[in-house]
Amino acid sequence: MSRTPHLDRITSPADLRGLTDDALKAVADDVRADVIEAVSKTGGHLGSSLGVVELAVAIHAIFDTPKDKLVWDVGHQCYPHKILTGRRDRMHSLRQEGGISGFTKRAESEYDPFGAAHSSTSISAALGFTVGRDMGMETGDAIAVIGDGSISAGMAYEAMNNAGAEGRRMFVILNDNEMSIAPPVGAMSKYLSGLYASPFGEMHKMAEGFESALPGPLRDHARRARRLVTGAAQQGSGTLFEELGFSYIGPINGHDLDQLLPVLRAARTRATGPVLIHVCTVKGKGYAPAETAADRGHGVAKFDPSTGTQSKGKPNAPSYTKVFGQALTKEATLDPSIVAVTAAMPSGTGVDILEEQFPTRVFDVGIAEQHGVTFAAGMAASGLKPFCAIYSTFLQRGYDQIVHDVALQNLPVRFAIDRAGLVGADGPTHAGAFDIGYLAALPNMVVMAAGDEVELMHMVRTAAEYDDGPIAFRYPRGEGEGLELPERGEVLEIGKGRVLFEGSDVAILSFGAHMGECLKAAELMESNGVSCTMADARFAKPLDMALIRQLINNHRAVITVEQGARGGFGAMVLHELAHQGLLDGRCQIRTVTLPDRYIDQAAPDAMYADAGMTAVDIAATAMEAAGVAFKSAPIGVDRP
Repeated sequence: MSRTPHLDRITSPADLRGLTDDALKAVADDVRADVIEAVSKTGGHLGSSLGVVELAVAIHAIFDTPKDKLVWDVGHQCYPHKILTGRRDRMHSLRQEGGISGFTKRAESEYDPFGAAHSSTSISAALGFTVGRDMGMETGDAIAVIGDGSISAGMAYEAMNNAGAEGRRMFVILNDNEMSIAPPVGAMSKYLSGLYASPFGEMHKMAEGFESALPGPLRDHARRARRLVTGAAQQGSGTLFEELGFSYIGPINGHDLDQLLPVLRAARTRATGPVLIHVCTVKGKGYAPAETAADRGHGVAKFDPSTGTQSKGKPNAPSYTKVFGQALTKEATLDPSIVAVTAAMPSGTGVDILEEQFPTRVFDVGIAEQHGVTFAAGMAASGLKPFCAIYSTFLQRGYDQIVHDVALQNLPVRFAIDRAGLVGADGPTHAGAFDIGYLAALPNMVVMAAGDEVELMHMVRTAAEYDDGPIAFRYPRGEGEGLELPERGEVLEIGKGRVLFEGSDVAILSFGAHMGECLKAAELMESNGVSCTMADARFAKPLDMALIRQLINNHRAVITVEQGARGGFGAMVLHELAHQGLLDGRCQIRTVTLPDRYIDQAAPDAMYADAGMTAVDIAATAMEAAGVAFKSAPIGVDRP
C-alpha cells in the first residue's frame, strides 16, 4: 500500500480543486511526508518547506494557478509547491546536477512565473503581473508569499507602498514563522464559519474579529502579532500595512486548513484592492528533528528520516568561513575599534565567532544589504574599523551604496566576501561570479583574493591595518587546502603578488582560490616537458605590474586564472598591458574565467568542469598558447 495514497491522485493543482476540505488535509499530510523523504536523499531547505505545506495546498486549491501567478519570495520554501505542480517524480534530483532547482525557476515550469533566490522581490513582481493583467495580458490574480524576514527589507516596503498607491487587486501572504498563534479551534472555526458570506468591505475588521473571539491571554498575543514590524501603537489605529493601503487580514494559523481555506476563499471572492493576509507558521512543522533544531532545519545535508541525523562528512580542513571568523576575532581582540556587520547571516559568514566573544561589536542588520553597507560607511567615517561580511551574490544588492557611500567618499570599509566563485547545489543564483569586476572598476577600491586559508588570514590582518580607503577580499565556500595556520596573519604589501616557483616556458598567474587547481595544471605541464612558473597575484587592484612585466618578459605564454566572470582580473591585466603597450611582444596571453553563461547546479568540481576550468583545461590552454602539443594526462583525468 502506498504511504501517500491521497497525494498519488494529484497530478496538478487542478486535481485539488474538486476535493473536500478534509481531503485537502489528507493531501497536506502526504505532501509533508513526501518533502521529508525527498530532502532526506538530496539535502536542501527542509524547515522552510515544511512550514508552508498547508499554505501551498490551500493556495493551489483556491486560486487558478498557473493562470493566477503564485510568486514565492526567495523560493527556498517551494518544495511542496514543486510536488503539487507536476515535479514530484523529479524531487529525487533536487539541487543535483541535471536536476530541478532548489528555487523557483521560470524555465522549469509554467507554475513558476517568477524565479527567485534572493529575498524581498515577490511583491514587486506580483505587482508587475497585476499591472499586466489590468493592461490586457493573459494573466489572472497575483499572489506573493513573503516571509517575516524578507518583508523586513526595504525593497518589500517600496513595493507595498507602490502597490497601495496603485490600489489594484492583488494578494500578499505574510508567512510569519517568528510568531506562534494557536487559538482554540472551536472559537476560531465559529468565527470563520460565516466569513465567506460576509461582504469583503467588512474584512478589514477581521483582525478585531479574531481578537474578540479569543480568550484574554490569547487575545493579547494576537494583538501583538497583528502589530508586526511597527504595527499600531495605540488601540483602534490601523497597522502599518493598512497605512500603506492594504486591507489587513490576520493573524491566522497557517497550519490549520479550517482557517486558511475560508480566508482565501473569501479574499479571492471579495477583494477589490490590495490585500495582506498574515499567516503564522512554524519552520519544520510536523517533523520533530527540524522543529527542535537550532536553525529549524533551514539547510540540511542528506539525513536519516527516522531520526533526522544528517550524514555530513567529517571535514579534512577548516572551512574558509571559520578561518575568517577566527582571524577576525584575533584582530578584534587586539584592536577595540574593529566591528562587524552582517545581513542576516552571522553563522554563514563566520562573524558569530566574533559575536561570542564581543557581542556588542557585531551588528546583524537583517536582510538589508543596502543599509548594511551605508551603516558600515557611517561607522568607518566615525573612526571605527567595520568589516562588512556579506556573500558575494548578496553584496550585489548593495552595489550603489558601495559606489556612492563608500568608494566615492574613500571610506575604509572592509568587505569580507564569502561564497566567491561557484557554490554547488544552490546553483547560479548564489554563485559569486561578478564581484571582481564590479569592485575592481571602482576608484579607491583595493581588491584581494585568497589563494588558500593562510592567505586569507594575511588578508584579514591586512584589511584591519589598512585605513586609506575601502578594501575587499574574497574567498570561497568550503574547506581550505589543509595548510598549517599561523598564530596570526601577516600584513601584505598593497598591490604586491608572489611567485611560488619559477620555470622558463609558461607562467600561470592565479587570482584567488583556484590556485590549487593551477598547481595541478603546473604539474601536468611539467609532466609534458613544459617548464612552468606559478604566481599568486593576490591583488586585482592595484595590480602588481612589476610581477606581470617579469612574467611577460621571461615566458612564451602567461595564463591568468580566476573564479569569476569575464571582465574581472584577466580583463584588468589585459587592459593594463594594452595601456602600457605590452601586448605587442612575443609572449602569448590567455585568460581563464567563468564562461559568459550561468552554470547550473552540480557539485562544485563538476561546475568548474562545465566551465572549462579544470587543471587539464588550464594546462591545455597554456600549452596551446605556448605552441606545445598537450600529449597526456594522468590516468583518470579526462583530456579536453
